[in-house]
Amino acid sequence: MTGVLASQQIEALMQAGAVASATPWTDGQVQPASLDLRLGDVAYRVRASFLAGDGQSVAARLDEFEMHRIALDGGAVLEKGCVYVVPLMERLALPDAVQAIANAKSSTGRLDLLTRVITDGGTEFDRIAPGYAGPLYAEICPRSFSVLVRPGMRLNQIRFRRGQAVLSDADLRALHARETLVGGGPAVISEGLGFSVDLAPGPGGLVGYRAKPHTGVIDLDRIGQYDPAEFWDELRTRNRRLILDPGAFYILVSREAVHIPPGYAAEMAPYLAMVGEFRVHYAGFFDPGFGHAAAGGAGARGVLEVRCHEAPFVLEHGQIVGRLVYERMSEVPAQLYGAGIASNYQGQGLKLSKHFRM
Repeated sequence: MTGVLASQQIEALMQAGAVASATPWTDGQVQPASLDLRLGDVAYRVRASFLAGDGQSVAARLDEFEMHRIALDGGAVLEKGCVYVVPLMERLALPDAVQAIANAKSSTGRLDLLTRVITDGGTEFDRIAPGYAGPLYAEICPRSFSVLVRPGMRLNQIRFRRGQAVLSDADLRALHARETLVGGGPAVISEGLGFSVDLAPGPGGLVGYRAKPHTGVIDLDRIGQYDPAEFWDELRTRNRRLILDPGAFYILVSREAVHIPPGYAAEMAPYLAMVGEFRVHYAGFFDPGFGHAAAGGAGARGVLEVRCHEAPFVLEHGQIVGRLVYERMSEVPAQLYGAGIASNYQGQGLKLSKHFRM
């Protein structure tokens, strides 16, 4: 039973009360290897990001850092550059053998919404210890765009696992030999499956997008409604090179097409500082079936959400910028990513979030 819990196992946790909500569950909330978390009805504007800390509650820390609170009923704007804490509808009473990890959903990351889960007694973002019993909160910091949110919106997702089932490099090489995990180039395997950036000009020379600094509000319920030109600058290059500006946010794409076999899940590993002055990929979960033939895929490239830090940085075509860490599933999910469920990014290439017309 070691490994990441599949959709049917998550549903069993819900039926047992290990994952609970006073609000009825939403269709599509359970994904192949994760559960979408929903915003509650109030947002607290706080002075700074924080963790509850050992032995302390988030509610007590809110008393210390709250500036004002905003009712989300009817919709409310979370402003760019501000930090908010929103109680989530879900709460946990995990078994002692089950731990959890949270992450932003793909569309959340592609909007440069820094979104992390915090818990009572928590000393890390997005990490929930085995046996945790208590509420969940989302810390939300819009970085590039102000956003309109409502109760029930799903910005974060949570995975559950028993034990550790991360594949060693030897196991990952064996899996690649059987499944050919990556196309478009050789497999670079070192503490995960390495991936590189694609800066070879595509149609019209397009290689990516850079967020404009002064834009309107994005209503997260409006799908396919916004003109990309109002929010993004298109990026083109003739020399397969891009200079990242400090503080700017970019949407790029991996050179490699990857897939996740049905018995596995993957997570984009955190950026390592020795690679350069930037961060890659805010939303790191890849579900079983992503890009896989069993779910109607033929490989899918990873969209890279890139933010440059203190110094301008030259990014070259084919430069390794991150890695995918594969884990075994405890069971094969009853339904795979992209196979008859609302999966927005199966078979993707360079693609903005689902809110924009393409």
